[in-house]
Amino acid sequence: MDQRVHVLTFATPDLDAARSFYCDGLHWNPLIDEPGEILFFQIAPGLVLGLFDANKFDRDLLREGSTDGVNGVTLSHNVATRDDVVTTLAELDALGGTILKPAQESAFGGIFHGHVADPNGLIWEIAHNPGWHIAESGTVAFE
Repeated sequence: MDQRVHVLTFATPDLDAARSFYCDGLHWNPLIDEPGEILFFQIAPGLVLGLFDANKFDRDLLREGSTDGVNGVTLSHNVATRDDVVTTLAELDALGGTILKPAQESAFGGIFHGHVADPNGLIWEIAHNPGWHIAESGTVAFE
Protein backbone atom coordinates (compact mmCIF):
# COMPACT_ATOMS: atom_id res chain seq x y z
CA MET A 1 0.00 0.00 0.00
CA ASP A 2 1.29 3.47 -0.89
CA GLN A 3 2.18 5.80 1.99
CA ARG A 4 -0.70 8.25 1.64
CA VAL A 5 -4.15 9.06 2.95
CA HIS A 6 -6.92 10.36 0.71
CA VAL A 7 -9.84 10.87 3.10
CA LEU A 8 -10.02 11.63 6.83
CA THR A 9 -13.57 10.89 8.02
CA PHE A 10 -14.88 11.68 11.48
CA ALA A 11 -18.20 10.66 13.02
CA THR A 12 -20.16 13.80 13.84
CA PRO A 13 -23.08 13.71 16.30
CA ASP A 14 -24.53 17.00 14.99
CA LEU A 15 -23.93 17.43 11.26
CA ASP A 16 -25.91 20.69 11.16
CA ALA A 17 -23.64 22.23 13.83
CA ALA A 18 -20.61 21.07 11.84
CA ARG A 19 -22.03 22.60 8.65
CA SER A 20 -22.64 25.91 10.42
CA PHE A 21 -19.13 25.97 11.93
CA TYR A 22 -17.20 25.01 8.80
CA CYS A 23 -19.40 26.50 6.04
CA ASP A 24 -20.97 29.56 7.64
CA GLY A 25 -18.24 30.30 10.16
CA LEU A 26 -15.00 29.35 8.44
CA HIS A 27 -16.44 29.91 4.94
CA TRP A 28 -15.16 26.56 3.73
CA ASN A 29 -16.82 25.32 0.55
CA PRO A 30 -18.01 21.72 0.65
CA LEU A 31 -16.92 19.37 -2.07
CA ILE A 32 -20.05 17.32 -1.30
CA ASP A 33 -22.86 18.20 1.11
CA GLU A 34 -25.47 15.50 1.64
CA PRO A 35 -27.79 16.88 4.36
CA GLY A 36 -28.32 14.40 7.18
CA GLU A 37 -25.47 12.24 5.92
CA ILE A 38 -22.01 13.68 5.19
CA LEU A 39 -19.94 16.76 4.38
CA PHE A 40 -16.70 16.54 2.41
CA PHE A 41 -14.16 19.37 2.19
CA GLN A 42 -11.12 19.42 -0.09
CA ILE A 43 -8.35 20.33 2.39
CA ALA A 44 -5.21 19.67 0.33
CA PRO A 45 -4.28 18.23 -3.05
CA GLY A 46 -5.67 14.71 -3.04
CA LEU A 47 -6.93 14.99 0.57
CA VAL A 48 -10.54 15.33 1.75
CA LEU A 49 -11.96 15.86 5.24
CA GLY A 50 -15.27 14.05 5.78
CA LEU A 51 -17.75 14.78 8.57
CA PHE A 52 -20.19 11.86 8.65
CA ASP A 53 -23.43 11.74 10.65
CA ALA A 54 -22.54 9.47 13.61
CA ASN A 55 -25.58 7.18 13.26
CA LYS A 56 -24.93 6.63 9.57
CA PHE A 57 -21.23 6.23 10.28
CA ASP A 58 -22.02 3.30 12.59
CA ARG A 59 -24.42 1.74 10.06
CA ASP A 60 -21.76 2.05 7.36
CA LEU A 61 -19.36 0.11 9.62
CA LEU A 62 -22.08 -2.46 10.45
CA ARG A 63 -21.75 -1.58 14.14
CA GLU A 64 -24.39 -1.62 16.81
CA GLY A 65 -24.53 1.28 19.23
CA SER A 66 -23.38 4.79 18.75
CA THR A 67 -20.11 6.51 18.03
CA ASP A 68 -19.98 9.37 20.51
CA GLY A 69 -17.04 11.31 19.13
CA VAL A 70 -13.39 11.32 18.29
CA ASN A 71 -10.72 10.48 20.86
CA GLY A 72 -6.98 10.97 20.68
CA VAL A 73 -7.02 12.93 17.40
CA THR A 74 -5.97 16.49 16.67
CA LEU A 75 -6.13 18.24 13.32
CA SER A 76 -3.44 20.92 13.06
CA HIS A 77 -3.55 24.18 11.15
CA ASN A 78 -0.30 26.10 10.86
CA VAL A 79 -0.37 29.89 10.63
CA ALA A 80 2.31 32.43 9.69
CA THR A 81 2.75 34.24 13.01
CA ARG A 82 2.23 33.92 16.74
CA ASP A 83 -0.38 36.71 16.54
CA ASP A 84 -2.26 34.64 13.95
CA VAL A 85 -2.55 31.84 16.54
CA VAL A 86 -4.25 34.20 19.00
CA THR A 87 -6.52 35.72 16.35
CA THR A 88 -7.55 32.38 14.83
CA LEU A 89 -8.37 30.85 18.21
CA ALA A 90 -10.53 33.88 19.06
CA GLU A 91 -12.35 33.63 15.71
CA LEU A 92 -13.04 29.91 16.17
CA ASP A 93 -14.27 30.52 19.73
CA ALA A 94 -16.66 33.21 18.43
CA LEU A 95 -17.98 30.77 15.79
CA GLY A 96 -19.09 28.21 18.38
CA GLY A 97 -15.81 26.43 19.07
CA THR A 98 -14.52 25.86 22.59
CA ILE A 99 -11.01 26.92 23.58
CA LEU A 100 -9.35 23.94 25.26
CA LYS A 101 -5.86 25.44 25.57
CA PRO A 102 -5.22 29.16 25.10
CA ALA A 103 -2.33 30.30 22.92
CA GLN A 104 1.00 29.52 24.59
CA GLU A 105 4.45 28.08 24.12
CA SER A 106 4.39 24.36 23.49
CA ALA A 107 6.44 21.97 25.56
CA PHE A 108 7.78 20.66 22.25
CA GLY A 109 10.43 22.59 20.36
CA GLY A 110 9.61 26.25 19.77
CA ILE A 111 5.99 25.88 18.67
CA PHE A 112 3.47 28.52 19.77
CA HIS A 113 -0.02 27.02 19.75
CA GLY A 114 -3.46 26.58 21.26
CA HIS A 115 -6.31 24.10 20.91
CA VAL A 116 -9.99 24.58 20.11
CA ALA A 117 -12.79 22.03 19.73
CA ASP A 118 -15.40 22.40 17.00
CA PRO A 119 -19.08 22.13 18.10
CA ASN A 120 -18.87 18.30 17.96
CA GLY A 121 -15.61 18.02 19.89
CA LEU A 122 -13.16 17.60 17.00
CA ILE A 123 -9.94 19.18 18.28
CA TRP A 124 -7.97 21.63 16.16
CA GLU A 125 -4.46 22.76 17.05
CA ILE A 126 -3.70 26.24 15.74
CA ALA A 127 0.07 26.57 15.61
CA HIS A 128 2.94 28.78 14.54
CA ASN A 129 5.90 26.48 13.92
CA PRO A 130 8.85 28.31 12.37
CA GLY A 131 10.49 24.95 11.63
CA TRP A 132 7.61 23.78 9.39
CA HIS A 133 8.07 24.23 5.66
CA ILE A 134 6.26 22.94 2.59
CA ALA A 135 8.43 22.52 -0.50
CA GLU A 136 7.25 23.28 -4.04
CA SER A 137 6.75 19.51 -4.45
CA GLY A 138 4.29 19.52 -1.55
CA THR A 139 6.55 17.57 0.79
CA VAL A 140 6.89 18.70 4.39
CA ALA A 141 10.24 19.48 5.96
CA PHE A 142 11.00 20.14 9.62
CA GLU A 143 14.09 22.12 10.60
